[in-house]
Amino acid sequence: MNTAPASETPVLRVGLLGAGTVGSQVAHVLLTRAEELALRTGVRLELSGIAVRDVHATRDVELPPQLLTTDADAVIDGADVVVELTGGIEPTRTRVLRALGAGKSVITGNKALLAESGRQLQDAAAASGAQLSYEAAVAGAIPIVRPMRDSLAGDRVERFLGIMNGTTNFVLDQMDSTGAAFDDALAEAQRLGYAEADPTADVEGHDAAAKTAVLASLAFHSSYTITDVHCEGIAGVTAEDVAAAKEAGYVIKLLSVGERCGDGVNLRVNPVMIPREHVLGGVRGAYNAVFVEAAAAGSLMFYGQGAGGEPTASAVLGDLVSAARAIALGAQGIPLADYAALPAVSMDDVTTKLAVTLAVSDRLGVLARLAQVFADHGVSISTMQQTEDPRTTETSLLRLVTHTGRHADLMATVAALRGLPVVRDVVSVTPVESGEGAQAGAGD
Repeated sequence: MNTAPASETPVLRVGLLGAGTVGSQVAHVLLTRAEELALRTGVRLELSGIAVRDVHATRDVELPPQLLTTDADAVIDGADVVVELTGGIEPTRTRVLRALGAGKSVITGNKALLAESGRQLQDAAAASGAQLSYEAAVAGAIPIVRPMRDSLAGDRVERFLGIMNGTTNFVLDQMDSTGAAFDDALAEAQRLGYAEADPTADVEGHDAAAKTAVLASLAFHSSYTITDVHCEGIAGVTAEDVAAAKEAGYVIKLLSVGERCGDGVNLRVNPVMIPREHVLGGVRGAYNAVFVEAAAAGSLMFYGQGAGGEPTASAVLGDLVSAARAIALGAQGIPLADYAALPAVSMDDVTTKLAVTLAVSDRLGVLARLAQVFADHGVSISTMQQTEDPRTTETSLLRLVTHTGRHADLMATVAALRGLPVVRDVVSVTPVESGEGAQAGAGD
C-alpha cells in the first residue's frame, strides 16, 4: 500500500467534460474522496477543470466555480487524463481525438460516439499509447466491458443476450405487471424520470443498438458500428401482445443479441418473447442484465442498475482508477483486439422461432389454407390457439408459435399469409427465445 505523505504523492490532473447528472457525481467523488483514491491508485487525482455549456446552470452537486469553464480545449490541454461525459458525436469526437492525440487517456460513457467512430478512436489511442476506456457506455454500473475484454480474452464467446436499456425494460415490465398500454407505461416512466421527454432513442431501440455494437466488438474481436445492428423498437408492442405472452408463460423484453452465425456474427435489437423462467425474464423495472455464453466458461450472468447518476459514475470512476494505476506504472493502453474481422451478417440465416397473431375470417377452411402456406415454405407450427377477436365479430384471432427455422423462411411465410384473402390482418410478429441453458437456478 502506498503510505507516502500526500505532499509526496504524484499528482494526476483530471479534466472533466460535462457536469450533468453523471459528471456532477464524478466531480463530487474526486473532490471529496481524493485521499482514499490516492491510496488505491498511487497517484493523487486532482480535478483540474470542468468544461460546461453554462457555468451558471443549477446542478445536482455544488461545484467550485473556479473549476468551471466553457473552454473545453483548455480543460483538455491542462489535464493528464480526460473524462468525457458530454454525449453526442460532434464536437465531442474532435475533442476526444485531441486528447488521445496528445497521449492523454480518455474515459467516456458515450456509446453513440463509440458505435459510430470506435475504430477511429481506438486507432488514435493506439498511436499515442493512451488508454480509451468506456465501461459506462454499456449497461451503466454493470461491469461487462472489462470482463468481456480481459476476463474472457482467452475464451470464445458464442453469443450474448442483454437487456441494455432501462427505460424500455421499465415500460415492458409495467405492461406485463399492470396490464397497462404502451403509452400509459411510457408516461409513467417519464413521470418517474426513467424516460426522457423525447424517448425516441430508447423506445426505437437506437440506444440499445449502439451498446450492442460496442459490446460485440469486444466479444467477437471485430469492429462493428451501429449500422451493423438490425434494430426494432417497442412502440408496436401492445397490451394484448404482452397479455398473450404472459398467458403462454412468456414475457416480452427488448433484447440486444450478438451471436455467431456461419462465418460471421449477427447483431440485433428487437422485442423478443422469452420464457418467464429464463434468467433475463426476471429482470424487472429499470434494471439491466447481460447473459453470456462462452465455450469454456459456459453461461455467465451480469446484473445491476443500468442508468442513473451514481451507478454510472461508479463505472466511470472504475475506469479512471484503472487508468491512473496504469499511468503510475508507465503502462500503455490496451488496444482493441479486432484481428478476427468477423463480418456482420443479416437476419436471413438466423435460426429462431416466431409468435404470430393473425386476425382471420371466422369460417370453414381457414386453417387448411393457413397450413398449406406454412407447408409451402417449409415452416411448421409448434402451438396454435384461437380466441375471439375483441375488435369485431367477423374475425377470430389465431396465435401461432412456429418451430425453429431460418428467419428468411419465417418472414416469407408471414408475407405470404398477409396475401391470403382469409387473413384480415397480421396483428403482431414477435421472435421467441427458447431459453435453453438459461433458466433461473440452472446449473449444479
